[in-house]
Amino acid sequence: MTKRTLVLTVMFLTACGGKKVGPADDRVPVTVARAEQRDMPVQLRAIGTVQPLQTVLVRALAPGQLTRVWFREGDEVRKGQLLFTIDPRPFQAALAQARANLARDEAQLRNSEAERARYAELVKKDYVTREDFDRISSGAEAAGAVVAADRAAIENAQLQLAYCEIRAPLDGRTGSLQVHAGNIIRASDTTPLVVINQVHPINVQFAVPERDLGRLRAGGKGIPVTAAPSGGGAIENGHLSFVDNAVDSSTGTITLKATFLNDSRALWPGQYVNVAVTLSGRPNAVVVPAQALQNSQRGQYVYVVRSDNGVEMRPVSVTQQIDQVAIIRSGVVAGETVVTDGQLKLTPKSKVEIKQAL
Repeated sequence: MTKRTLVLTVMFLTACGGKKVGPADDRVPVTVARAEQRDMPVQLRAIGTVQPLQTVLVRALAPGQLTRVWFREGDEVRKGQLLFTIDPRPFQAALAQARANLARDEAQLRNSEAERARYAELVKKDYVTREDFDRISSGAEAAGAVVAADRAAIENAQLQLAYCEIRAPLDGRTGSLQVHAGNIIRASDTTPLVVINQVHPINVQFAVPERDLGRLRAGGKGIPVTAAPSGGGAIENGHLSFVDNAVDSSTGTITLKATFLNDSRALWPGQYVNVAVTLSGRPNAVVVPAQALQNSQRGQYVYVVRSDNGVEMRPVSVTQQIDQVAIIRSGVVAGETVVTDGQLKLTPKSKVEIKQAL
C-alpha cells in the first residue's frame, strides 16, 4: 500500500467513524397573551327583538275627502302635529245649521218663559184655569229641552269639524302612507292612514332561562342592560323595565323587556340585537383572550407556554365569555402565558417561537 493510499484510507475511516450532526430543533411560531386578573361583570346573554315603545294606527273619525297630507313618509312627527286634513265644508255647514237652530229655539224659549210668567200671575187671580197654566209651563219646559238639545248638537258639530284635522297622537316615526290626498275615507275603514312607531325611547324584548329568574328578581327593575345590533354598530345602554308574570312552560324561559333612550336611533323596530344583562360584578377574575380556548372531547383547554419555551396542554373551566374575553374558573392563574394563535401545529412536545405577544 502506498503512502497516498494509506492517507486516503485513514481519512475515510475517520469520516465514517465521526459523530453525525442532526438538524436544528423546529420551533412553532405562535402568538401569545398573558392571563390577567381584573374585575369583570356577571352577565346574562340573549338575542332580543327591538319593539317600539308604542304603536298607533292612525284612522279617520269623520268621513270625507282627504284634501291634504302634511308630512312625508318616514318623517319623525311630534305629538299634536297636523298630519291630514279632511274637507271641512260639510261639517262647517252642519255647525252653522246647528247654531241657527239654537238661535231659533232660544227665541221660542224666551217667549214660552214670558208666557208662563204671565199665566202665573193670572192663575193667582183665577183669570185662567190651573190646567191652562200647566199647559203653558209644560210648553216652556219643552222649549228649554229643545235648546239643550241644540247646544248638544252644536258641540257634536264642532267635534266633527275638529275631526277634519288629524293630528299625531304621540312623538314617533311614520311608516308608509296608506291613503293619499283625493281619496274618500270613512270612520269604518279598516286600513289605517299611517302607522306611527315611537322609537325614542324604545323597547327590546328577549327571554332568559328560568334558572336565572331568582337572580333577576333579586336585582329588581333598573338592572343595567346593553344592546348591540347583531350586524355590528353602537352599543346602547338601558335598563330592565319588565319581567313577565309567568314562565313559558313550553320553552322554560321567561320574557323580559329593557328600555333604551335610543337617542342615536341605532335600534330599529323588528331588528335583532345582542342583549347583555349585568347582574353583578366578579372581582379579581382571571381572564384570557377567547381565541386561546380550544375544544376537545374532554372539554376546553389552552396551551400554556413554559419557561423553556415548551408548551403544556392545560384543561380549563370557563365561567363565562364576555365579548372577546373568557373568564377562567380554574386551570390557569394570572401571569401565565397562553397561546392565542398557532395552536393547530402544536403538540405537548412542541417548542414555540413567540412571534407576537398580545
